[in-house]
Formats: sequence, C-alpha cells, structure tokens
Amino acid sequence: MIKFNEPPYTGKELDYIKRAIEAQKICGDGKFTQMCNGWIEKQTGTTKCLLTTSCTHALEMAAILADIKEGDEVIMPAYTFVSTADAFVMRGAKIVFVDIRPDTMNMDEKLIEAAITEKTRAIAPVHYAGVACEMDTIMEIAARHHLVVVEDAAQGVMASYKGRALGTIGDFGCFSFHETKNYSMGEGGALLIRDEKNVEKAEIIREKGTNRSKFHRGQIDKYTWVDLGSSYLPSDMNAAYLYAQLEMAEEINSARMACWERYYTNLKPLAESGKIELPYVPEECTHNAHMFYIKAKDVEERTAFIEYMKQQGIMSVFHYVPLHTAPAGMCFGRFHGEDRYTTKESDRLTRLPMYYGLTEETVDRICDKVKEFYK
Repeated sequence: MIKFNEPPYTGKELDYIKRAIEAQKICGDGKFTQMCNGWIEKQTGTTKCLLTTSCTHALEMAAILADIKEGDEVIMPAYTFVSTADAFVMRGAKIVFVDIRPDTMNMDEKLIEAAITEKTRAIAPVHYAGVACEMDTIMEIAARHHLVVVEDAAQGVMASYKGRALGTIGDFGCFSFHETKNYSMGEGGALLIRDEKNVEKAEIIREKGTNRSKFHRGQIDKYTWVDLGSSYLPSDMNAAYLYAQLEMAEEINSARMACWERYYTNLKPLAESGKIELPYVPEECTHNAHMFYIKAKDVEERTAFIEYMKQQGIMSVFHYVPLHTAPAGMCFGRFHGEDRYTTKESDRLTRLPMYYGLTEETVDRICDKVKEFYK
C-alpha cells in the first residue's frame, strides 16, 4: 500500500532528542525550542516566533491577543480545519463564513467586506495547500475597518506572497508542525507575531499567565501570575525532533516541489482533456508543495476514484467537510451570502500521496493509476 503520508525524518532526530535529554532540560523553552524559534524568525522575518504545542494553540493565543470577546464576529472560510473556528468560538465569538474561490480554494477576498458588521473584530484567512490568499486586498480591508488579521498558515511554512513569508503579513500568523505537515514535531505549532507591542503579552499567555519568560532572561528576580494564560509550551524533545528538519528545510522543500511538479506534468494531459482539474498557483504566490490534489467531476466520481485507487494499493483522501454544514458550525457560526463553491468544490477534491521521501517511480505509478481510472 502506498501511504497517503509519512512523517518527515532526516536521521538526526534521535541524536538531537538524546542531546535534549542529556541537557536535563526537556520541558518548554530549552535549547532546541530557542533554536527553532530563531530559525523561524530568520527564515520568515517575523518580529517574534513562539513555538507552541499545536497550531490550534497558536490560534488560541492569537484570539486572546486579538482581544476577541463574547459577541464579537470573526470572518473566515468554511473550507478549513475546525481549529480555525474553535480558537475564536472558545472566546465567545460568532463565526461568519464566506465562500471560497474555486481556483485556489482560499477565502474569496471580494466577499469579505459585505460580511463585515459593527460586531466584526477579525479576519482569519487560511492559506490552503500553502498557496497564499490575496493578502493585499485582505490587509487593505482590515486597515479600513480596524480589524485584526490572524493568518492560519498551518500549511504555509516556506511559502510566500509577493516575497513575504506566509504568517508574517497579518497581525499574527500560525504554523503547524503536525506529523502530516512538511516539517513535523509530531504535534506542534508556532505563533508568529508581527508587532513588538504584542510580544510580552504573548509570552505571558504562553507561560500560564506568568512573567516567567522575563525571569529566565534575568529581567526580574522572581516571577508571578500577572494575566490570563495557559500552558502552550512544547517539550524540548519535540523541538529537537523538529530542529533536525528545519536544518534541512531547503532540501525537504526541493524534494517535495520536485514531486509536485512531476505530478503536474504527468497529469496535465488529463486536465487539458477536461477530465480533471489541477491545482492553481497565482503568479504572486510561491507555494511549498504541501499537497497535490486533483478535482473530479462531482462527489460520485470522486468516491469511485478513491475506491479504485484503494484497490490499486494507493491511499488517496478527500479533505475538509465545510464547517458551516457541521452541527457545531451551524451552532457557532453562519454563512454570509451564497455557498456557490465551498461545498461543490470540496466534494470534488482528492489529495494524492505527498511526503518527503516519495520517489519519482512511486509518483509515476500513482499517475499511471489515475490515468487508468479516467480511461
């Protein structure tokens, strides 16, 4: 069976975990956590990066920093993972879903302004498949309406928009290092903070509401409880696993891009004949080959395709069920405008195997089976 995903592994992970253990500092903010934070800050240009236990927790921190309160509204696409919404729902906000663009599967920036009310406090664009949303338009709308922008860049590490790293354009950006992502620590994430004024409060929130970070830097002689917060620090052993991959980020990215391009070249004739659709990457976006998907004619064809591929020993999967159709989505949110594309396009999309270590021969075999199905 060709797996849909295999967690990235470079060979240095066990050695680095051993080093973390030998340093007798395996809780949060050890040497490897600090090195990961520094690598991300240098790579992206963000003012501050704080490694977290998950992208979900990074989003929760962003919601607190954005001062989201009960009754506030947050605009986002319905085609996303539940964490994008959960982070704001837990603060008492109402989610306002808008339709997606059928080309990128990202939130349609042209529909945002009409969804804004006097209760709107934030916009949460989601960079699907590591392909950026139309951030110039989103930031311009946010500036005019005095809204906070929280980028869900869970899939966007090493991707950019007009040369700017995803996660650094809005007020806050959130990365994921889950085992299904391009770079992994098993479970993990990161909060990227654009403005210096938000750094100290973010450190306090992440350290259970205490000023412990300042204590460790020697800025105060004892620490105490100063604000609300929780425990968002990952173990340094997890960070050690991640750092082994960040050191090889360019190599991992290049290998994934080669697979993505091979898929695209192999399957382009099927797209040109109108049998499938392939991913679209706007000119101003640099993606990171987080995934490769195809779009079938409809949900019936997709179901048959996934079953056929399974019979051939290849795991292919569909992705998000739109949040506005879920029980919690109907309870905690509302869809603004018409669902022209969200449900229709999500019903057509199938993700093909994509991971570091996927060989050219395996990609070719997968493409051959895709072509066989469409004969």
